[in-house]
Amino acid sequence: MPLTDMPDFAGIILDDFATRNATRVDTPVILAAEPFLDMAGEDLRRRIFLTENERGESLCLRPEFTIPVCLRHIETATGTPKRYSYLGQVFRQRREGANEFYQAGIEDLGERDAASADARIVADALGCLQKVLPDKAFAVTIGDQAVFEAVVAALGLPAGWQRRLVRAFGQTDLLEAMIARLAKAQPVGGLSPEVELLLDTGDEAGLVTHLTNEMDRTGYLTNASRSPEEIVRRLKEKRLLAGVSLDATKLDALKEFLSINVSLRYAPGVLADFAKSANLPLEKAIEGFDARVAALGKAGASLADITWRAAFGRPLDYYTGLVFEITVRGGHDVLVGGGRYDRMLTLLGAKDHIPAVGFSMWLDRIERSLEVTR
Repeated sequence: MPLTDMPDFAGIILDDFATRNATRVDTPVILAAEPFLDMAGEDLRRRIFLTENERGESLCLRPEFTIPVCLRHIETATGTPKRYSYLGQVFRQRREGANEFYQAGIEDLGERDAASADARIVADALGCLQKVLPDKAFAVTIGDQAVFEAVVAALGLPAGWQRRLVRAFGQTDLLEAMIARLAKAQPVGGLSPEVELLLDTGDEAGLVTHLTNEMDRTGYLTNASRSPEEIVRRLKEKRLLAGVSLDATKLDALKEFLSINVSLRYAPGVLADFAKSANLPLEKAIEGFDARVAALGKAGASLADITWRAAFGRPLDYYTGLVFEITVRGGHDVLVGGGRYDRMLTLLGAKDHIPAVGFSMWLDRIERSLEVTR
């Protein structure tokens, strides 16, 4: 299939989206890079194709649709709830496959019943896949960043460590390294005696003066990406976090949580048992989790075909709750990925809080599954 050709089954997807009360939209191919660099996460940031306009402003080829669809919603001041659908090309560097490929998806904005919206978006993704690949059986893997955040908070870690762990959610190697680090406090190395003394005495003003003089002496000041004041704040936080460790009981609880990998039909009981055995106050997180499971069952989803992996996340920084991926059962290619991103629209400039959830389909991977079927 030539890169510029629309997949043959695109019409099936668009017809299906139309039955799901989703308004089709398109967005520019060349976009301001800043929102993606700020919110998309390191995995996507390093894959973006960047350029500049004549004013030196950073631009990029559209690497995904979620952020531009949300920006379009804000700019057009369309009320919510509102559902959008899209189908078009995206551009990103990939380890495998073409750098220019088609994605389709739905973004569901403004629905206040998060459990129902989550269940509907998973059901929509499965329903559309079944239209395109009617002879396939699918496996769904879900995670929940909100539950992970609740566990980390209940362990009593400093806010800085909580942020680090949350940013690492879904990145197995990085998360394991952080957990290993939390087993033992480690001093910050590489600081000069002068800086160590000023930190020990809490002389923040003296430390700012010292750094300013050093940056001026070395000529670094004119090229500095951070001010002396910001460097001091980061040094203080780094030193604070370096002195933190988790006791063995809490560390074991975190490891136990991340090891959970069960069918969704058993997940509510497993999560409740974990909270009880670890003596962690997770009532609110459990309430939201259980409501979603109930909504998925009500929407007709087969809970036996959905797996909850407590450590499962997706490599985009903007997710806040549900995350999920769908594969052909027994296969490895992710055909659909999505999740909840409740903070994004406010960060993009929306005046009111707008909850949001959505999914994207990789059409080149679906095409490969069709070819195998044929």
